[in-house]
Amino acid sequence: MNVSDAAGKNNGKEREERRDFMNLLASGVNSFYGGYGYGGYGYMFDWTYLLIIAGLVLSLIASSNVKSTFNHYAKIRSMSGLTGAAAAERVLHSAGIYDVSIQRISGQLTDHYDPRTKTLRLSDSTYGSNSIAAVCVAAHECGHAIQDKEKYGPLVLRSTLVPAANFGSSLSWPVFIAGLILSIRPLVTAGIILFSLAVLFQLVTLPVEFNASSRALKILESSHMLSDTELSGGRKVLKAAALTYVASLAASVLQLLRLIILSGGRRRDDD
Repeated sequence: MNVSDAAGKNNGKEREERRDFMNLLASGVNSFYGGYGYGGYGYMFDWTYLLIIAGLVLSLIASSNVKSTFNHYAKIRSMSGLTGAAAAERVLHSAGIYDVSIQRISGQLTDHYDPRTKTLRLSDSTYGSNSIAAVCVAAHECGHAIQDKEKYGPLVLRSTLVPAANFGSSLSWPVFIAGLILSIRPLVTAGIILFSLAVLFQLVTLPVEFNASSRALKILESSHMLSDTELSGGRKVLKAAALTYVASLAASVLQLLRLIILSGGRRRDDD
């Protein structure tokens, strides 16, 4: 056999293997969608997409609500005249915290506390603004710094879950879909477990955020940085922000439910 014949046979074999793989892939995809919903002419409607749509709607509503609430109270100047940065410094010092630096970052509502570097980062809309919204958002982030100082349980747990949550959120869908297409049940289960790690992270985030807001409001009230009327508006701002985390968790739970439903449907098909 000469080199050209061998090459020709190898190329033919490779083409045949690619064709077999594509047929397997197509078969898996058709089987994946064929077991759910209603349809005709070879197309099926996957009703579980309604769960994704419901989660998306909840997230959009929560996001719109926090933006409109923040923008409203961002136009109202606090009677103390304190900027977000000044309020943050006062809150931190009142809690006995002097080793946290305050930095300005670009954007709106990009405020966050970094426990690794003990840095409080306030967005443009918060740092130099003396509005009610800016003072409350800054105080909320200070609440996380106080949690870090006190080793608040849910915050410690959330920090521990970060690597697992990132790993799970990035690999869950590829592993799950591969398991469905190749009909490998352990891969399907692994995909669901991986996604559950991301859901668990969001669940643990809720008490962290609600507690930070509660701490912030108590300090703002006891220090008289905001009046009673201003605190009422501040509660609305922080409540709207907290609801975005609730909506995000709800969307993830619906997504997890969809994975479980699809997994169950495929298992019935295999049986």
